[in-house]
Amino acid sequence: MESPFKEFTLTYPRENSRPKAPLPRSLRHRAPALWLLLPFMAGLVASRISSSLPAPIWLLTGALIAVAGAIFASKRPITGMIGLCLGLVLTGAAYYELRRARLPAWDNLPPREARLTLRIERAFSPSPDGKQVSGFARVVQTDSHLDELIGQRLYFSLNRRPGEDPPIRSTEITVIGVLQTLPRIATVDTFEGYLTNMGLNFRLNRGRIIAVSRPPSAYRLFCERTVTKMNALLGAGVSTKRPALTAILKAMMLGQKQELSEEQDALFMHSGTMHLFAINGLHIGVVALSLHMLLMLLRCPHLPTTLITLAVLWLDVDTTGASPSAVRAFLLVASFEAAFILRLPINGIAALANAALIVLVLDPMALFSASFQMSYGVVTAIMCLGLPLADRLQTRWQPYADLPKVTWSWWQRTLTQGLKWLAGALGIGWAATLVSALTGVQFFHVLVPGALFANLVLVPLASLVIVAGFIAIASGLLGVIAISAWFNHASLLILWGIDALIRFSSRLPGAWYPAHWRTPWLGPVMFASLLSVCLAGYALGWRRERGGFWPPVMITVLALVFGVKYG
Repeated sequence: MESPFKEFTLTYPRENSRPKAPLPRSLRHRAPALWLLLPFMAGLVASRISSSLPAPIWLLTGALIAVAGAIFASKRPITGMIGLCLGLVLTGAAYYELRRARLPAWDNLPPREARLTLRIERAFSPSPDGKQVSGFARVVQTDSHLDELIGQRLYFSLNRRPGEDPPIRSTEITVIGVLQTLPRIATVDTFEGYLTNMGLNFRLNRGRIIAVSRPPSAYRLFCERTVTKMNALLGAGVSTKRPALTAILKAMMLGQKQELSEEQDALFMHSGTMHLFAINGLHIGVVALSLHMLLMLLRCPHLPTTLITLAVLWLDVDTTGASPSAVRAFLLVASFEAAFILRLPINGIAALANAALIVLVLDPMALFSASFQMSYGVVTAIMCLGLPLADRLQTRWQPYADLPKVTWSWWQRTLTQGLKWLAGALGIGWAATLVSALTGVQFFHVLVPGALFANLVLVPLASLVIVAGFIAIASGLLGVIAISAWFNHASLLILWGIDALIRFSSRLPGAWYPAHWRTPWLGPVMFASLLSVCLAGYALGWRRERGGFWPPVMITVLALVFGVKYG
């Protein structure tokens, strides 16, 4: 059969550069990992909501169906594809049961005192009074009658004695406390629901450290010293003058959201801008872009540029606590970088699918967390809906398209560039707002109609703060504290404007409403429906005869009008 793409010739020059010939649309938008990701996700969801069948049954059934599909794939491709998808669904169901490692014998047991040895996997900053520390850990040793707990991940909350250092990641500590079993499924808006969605089966409360069984590794000590130094550098020259704004800066650059006051937390949530003050895709993306621009100015070759960028990004992610949102953003950037180095067709959907698949293979429970759903949901909507909408608007908003560009005056060029920026911002912002409207009701019980307009102004300003903070840290690490202080003052000046704008917008009538779904299952269903429509519209090219860009809007509006209760 003659190839439909014979007119396209991909010519790669010998030097390390981008291909000169345009790629066909099927290659620019191809995402093979979606055929693995979507059925695998369906299997994880099915196993979570179903009665718990033993993992071997799921795995054996899935393997048999996949093998049968492979046998018939050569003669009946559709049958083979259906068999492969069903096999992946059942494999996902088995993988969920294996990784959840639920202990049914503990489901009905009351809380009990237990002595455990824990390896710290993630430690949160101490409480404001410094008396408690908490985090996630894995059980590595127990008393003989609790051996089945070995390997389980749990949440711990420990009372901290005066002068006692908080535990660092990789430290092994022996503790005693009250061990409580978590339910298999809990309400998403509770702390138990948060822990359950993380895949945890137990929590240890009112604990205390008896002994340190193994000190932290040298690398973790290095990370701890680095983040302490970065914390000091971000406060150079400003910490005593503007402590509230300095706390916001540290939250944006180091993920230290505990530095924010309760008033600031509520303010950012009601304005729909909480994502600006965390280590997430915006932070990682701005830092990666800044590094790329710097290395390009230094005429660094592509391969060293990629390796340096990924190394610095991972150090940034790991020293600031390796939060799930930061790790996911790093994997997304790494997917783009890998495709660039390997000279593969680069497209956002493929990179997103690859990153999501890696995350779920490493931690399948991440699928049910608010962080995963909001971050990947927003990026999926931006890739599938926001960018095509922005392209469509930019194509239509060309007031001087019939005039040669060489004849344009300065104000015509300025107007054209302004419209181009506005089209891009509206397309991306609109897609993110549709997802945020549904997830905001689901996880935070708030609807923020003004989030689109607030983010149009605040996202560019927040990006400037991140760039200035990055320069302040880099300058301080090089020993030039004066430059760090100067850029800290610049960051706080921008943050002062951001804070003023957020306070003003949150006081406007109708800026936000308390809201919750009428039934708990409606939120996830509408969220999945929105993303499915975005993927379908992207695959079909958002044709006007199929509704154009309106189906995602209609789903969101109908969900908010008929499925949400306000007040």
